[in-house]
Amino acid sequence: MKILVLNCGSSSIKFEFFSMENETVLSTGVVEKVGMKGSFLMLNKPNGEKVKFEGDVLDHKIGIEYILGVLSSEKHGVLKELSEIQAVGHRVVHGGEDFSGSVYINDEVIKVLEKNVELAPLHNPANLKGIYALQALLPEVPQVAVFDTAFHQSMKPSAYMYGIPYSLYKKYKIRRYGFHGTSHRYVSARALEILKTKPEGTKIISCHLGNGASLAAIKDGKSVDTSMGFTPVEGLIMGTRAGDLDIGALTYIMKKEEIGIETSSVLINKFSGMLGITGVSSDMREIEEKAAEGNERAKLGLEMYAYRVKKYIGAYAAAMGGVDILVFTGGIGENAIELRSNICKGLDFVGLELDEEKNKTRGKEKVISKDNAKAKIMIVPTNEELVIAQDTYEIVKEK
Repeated sequence: MKILVLNCGSSSIKFEFFSMENETVLSTGVVEKVGMKGSFLMLNKPNGEKVKFEGDVLDHKIGIEYILGVLSSEKHGVLKELSEIQAVGHRVVHGGEDFSGSVYINDEVIKVLEKNVELAPLHNPANLKGIYALQALLPEVPQVAVFDTAFHQSMKPSAYMYGIPYSLYKKYKIRRYGFHGTSHRYVSARALEILKTKPEGTKIISCHLGNGASLAAIKDGKSVDTSMGFTPVEGLIMGTRAGDLDIGALTYIMKKEEIGIETSSVLINKFSGMLGITGVSSDMREIEEKAAEGNERAKLGLEMYAYRVKKYIGAYAAAMGGVDILVFTGGIGENAIELRSNICKGLDFVGLELDEEKNKTRGKEKVISKDNAKAKIMIVPTNEELVIAQDTYEIVKEK
């Protein structure tokens, strides 16, 4: 079965095309600046060649038409005809409380997704545009929704409820949902596969560290807690997101700066985090360069970042009664050697002991803990697209 995986953002469409016979990627790429000037499609060919196609992409439907055209083109394509696409899997950010797993998309599912738009107003509308576009362009091709939130639906109420009036939870479904679920699910399962260990009886802490970042506590293969909450702004310090913040501090800032809800939302989502602390950038590589040059705010940002991750690791070890495996993933988690070292310092009391030589690794699957350590520390590059393709294959196969 050949499956197209789509990740539709507000102004971009990422795609990967899989042959599920041996789970190989036949083609991958991205459409950037959808609905903006200077839009283009960047195609990454299997031989490593990159090809850029420039042209007006006014909306997501045109962007997906563009993708289908390139995939089936004589010069750059991997399809003789579009009928070779046997299913489409979509990344959908928010499934609310309605979905604890991936689902076959039908009219009823679409209605629920539309209802959940208010829970993820920046993401779900774009995800839906991709679904609508495929319905119009390839109406006979089955589609599957794979949710960022689904993996965390195994959390207990004691972990996902907030200390607000219960009536507000019942009325507006305000609770911890968590995100990056597809990534946490993949890397935790892959870590167990590498170690030839079954999920039963294991306690894993997964660190997805990228521009957006979250941790998950995974016990017996199921998520029992995660750092992101009702929205992706809670938890760790991120590229531009504040992470954990005293609500009273936010209302104080709103009063002093005389700003409203929309402006304060932009403040904590777009101008805070590492960008706000350092004044340098939201890119960890640039921050590390400035810190090495002696920039004090860059140094402070890196210390704060590592400290927050370490605190969550300690909290999740306590919540699960220990930890067997600590996994680093995401662009930062897979590549930031010094940051991983700083995060792991002082965690030997829970059995986590980093081998500094093994840690000198970027972007490769590897155990980087000391040989005699009680718990394993690992790097596992994430592959959310593969999970989406696998779920799509299993669901469509059963239809």
